[in-house]
Amino acid sequence: MAAAKKRTRSSIEDVIDRKAKVFKDSGEKRHIAALILARGGSKGIPLKNIKMLAGVPLIGWVLRAAVDSKQFDSVWVSTDHDDIEKVAKAWGAQVHRRSPEVSKDSSSSLDTIQEFVRLNPEVDVICHIQATSPCLHPFHLKEALEMITKQGFTSVFSVVRRHHFRWQEVKKGGRVATQPLNLDPSNRPRRQDWDGELCENGSFYFSTRALIEEGVLQGGKWAYYEMLPEYSVDIDVDIDWPVAEQRVLRFGYFGLDKPEVVRLLLCKVSGCLTDGRVLISVSGEEMVSVNTRDTMGIRMLQREGVEVILISSGEDPVTKALADKLSQRTGCEVKQLGKDIQCEVKAMMDDKDLDWKEVAYMGNDAPDVDCLNLAGLSAVPRDAPVVAINAAKYSCHSAAGLGAVREFSEHILLLKKKAKSQMEQDRIHRNTF
Repeated sequence: MAAAKKRTRSSIEDVIDRKAKVFKDSGEKRHIAALILARGGSKGIPLKNIKMLAGVPLIGWVLRAAVDSKQFDSVWVSTDHDDIEKVAKAWGAQVHRRSPEVSKDSSSSLDTIQEFVRLNPEVDVICHIQATSPCLHPFHLKEALEMITKQGFTSVFSVVRRHHFRWQEVKKGGRVATQPLNLDPSNRPRRQDWDGELCENGSFYFSTRALIEEGVLQGGKWAYYEMLPEYSVDIDVDIDWPVAEQRVLRFGYFGLDKPEVVRLLLCKVSGCLTDGRVLISVSGEEMVSVNTRDTMGIRMLQREGVEVILISSGEDPVTKALADKLSQRTGCEVKQLGKDIQCEVKAMMDDKDLDWKEVAYMGNDAPDVDCLNLAGLSAVPRDAPVVAINAAKYSCHSAAGLGAVREFSEHILLLKKKAKSQMEQDRIHRNTF
């Protein structure tokens, strides 16, 4: 049996190598596609793939890395669920609606990828990226792909180095024994004296079409791509979520624009700073409720040199008396904008000589979508409608009027701190050589 398996594997490798050589000799440019599998029927965490992680849909983290890497001719999400399809398109992916035959609990990743390959004959190399790996960066994908395009490998997969001592449970005749798998207990190595073991971290798998058509993801001339432990995050059950959230805030990829350049926050009053309700007294006075956590968040930004302007639209105006009170309370200018919010915001930016990447925008509904898309950083409260959530780069855990502005302010400051730290590391590295 072992010999038969060995012959089968050898024959597969021969076929793959021949196909790879024919393609290389033809000199044709290969179509390289990224493919994220996102079935709607997750058992551990319902609709896990689009659940918010650190303000971004889980699948959004890997889609942003794939799109920004600029390594792929196409980026796809394979799904059977309408809501996942909407999120995928909002984050720049094309959608492959998988068939019911490969959407079962028993369906394997390979089954789904093979269906995608059959229906997309132009694709030559597939990078299967797992949606549950939110600390993936563009440079990981670029470096791994070069192992295929420049070094001639037919499959490259991501691993992480682990230093775990592993044991095995052995059952014999009703008795259970324990034996070591990768160590000698009488001569336990120190960590620094042991290279550790390479373990798949599931972040991505590059494979050629020929390999997948033969029924395997790893084969032919294969190689591993080692990722550092801080980037190796996987989410399977609820208990993984808070740990992953802390890890992604520190090591995740937040996009091409550098967050330290944000100089202005534009924040809608109704539906962001307030909960959207206007209370009217018996004497006709209008009143709104403002959370002290939100006003503190605004002052935190101001202390770090970020100007904050509160805005209201013509469809939801703020009276002059109320605007004056809000200005006194927050220390911010309150501006009344018309129906064309984007045009008026752009005029405001021109007056201040600012680009979109220098602006953070917090909105809450359909009229804000253009500004949410264009701003370097953007956010919506938890209770915003789907059309606004899909356009924003950050979705708050907090609802409008209940700390959402404070949460977004802290997010902006965290990214500025992260960027400054990276700049300092780069400076140190430059001065070292």
